[in-house]
Amino acid sequence: MNENLQFLQAFLKNPLKVGAIAPSSPELAAKMLEGIEPAENNIVIELGVGTGAITKFLRPKIPHRDAYLGIELDRHLVRSLQRNFHDLHFVCGNACDLYSIHQKSGLGKVGYIICCLPFVSLPNDVGEKILRQVDKFMDEGCTFRTFQYAHGYYMPSAIKLREHMRNRYGRSKRSKLVVKNVPPAYTLTWHK
Repeated sequence: MNENLQFLQAFLKNPLKVGAIAPSSPELAAKMLEGIEPAENNIVIELGVGTGAITKFLRPKIPHRDAYLGIELDRHLVRSLQRNFHDLHFVCGNACDLYSIHQKSGLGKVGYIICCLPFVSLPNDVGEKILRQVDKFMDEGCTFRTFQYAHGYYMPSAIKLREHMRNRYGRSKRSKLVVKNVPPAYTLTWHK
């Protein structure tokens, strides 16, 4: 199935969990992956993998299957990801359980979290639970990168995410606006 059609179907089925109408562009994927160098004991976790729009650009950077863990809530998308990227680890799970999912995986230390979750449309309590999970990895020296769409950058939930991270890890490194994406977006990076 066409990636754009698959993504649109997932969005229409559950817009609060998908949060976008199109997969991330190659330009946004490139920004999300700048400086990411996974290894077996410096793994990358991708949250909200979706159709694998970022995963397909991340895959060449992954030296070994045990250097990657993708977490996606939609079981239909997980099945598709497992078919398309059979050499990577995917789990159908909730980001609110991120730490325990990683523990159960038996994979190494987490060096990077690439987050594609729609914080702007998530309920506040869900967003807070996810950020508490992220904090557990940040305390161990992890780099956290996410993106926010330009049109939602000043929405209360987007501001809340940035404030949470800034209060704990300092100001983010914000990219220039990636205009070749629907909609345009910024990447935000924090490292403890």
